Amino acid sequence: MRLIGADGAQLGIMSTRRALELAEEAELDLVKIVPTAQPPVCKLIDYDKHRYEQAKREKELRKNQKTIEIKEVQLSATIEENDVAVKAKNAIKFLSDGNKVKVSIRFRGRQITHSDIGMKVMNDFAERTKEVAVVERRPMIEGRHMLMILAPKTDKTAKADKSARQAKA
Repeated sequence: MRLIGADGAQLGIMSTRRALELAEEAELDLVKIVPTAQPPVCKLIDYDKHRYEQAKREKELRKNQKTIEIKEVQLSATIEENDVAVKAKNAIKFLSDGNKVKVSIRFRGRQITHSDIGMKVMNDFAERTKEVAVVERRPMIEGRHMLMILAPKTDKTAKADKSARQAKA
């Protein structure tokens, strides 16, 4: 096996027994770094310290990671104009915070037979939030609910949207 010292220096190719002896003399652990290489590469390290530092790095990465939540806005097929405006304002606030928004309409009783009214409400809602949102999932009926998912616009989608509007003009 090829052995690398604790300081990163190459100690050369040697037998496993000799590498274990060197590890015991230095009071370190012998760890296989690349087991598939020919010959396998091993390193002398303090494994507990290595695990601690690795856990610390992973914790730091998780801390810097932004979690995206899905907020829900519920509408109805018979919602009034003013109520849609209030719900759209809330959705815009959620989207500007970087969260996705799930817009749902629950059909009650015979309303399900007029799903086209729900589709109009959904399209109107998407139109009101188009400045800050991209429709990630088009309105679809699932049982007695119609669902649509809006995602916040990124810089890339905002530029593409702007260039598409300029092309139409």
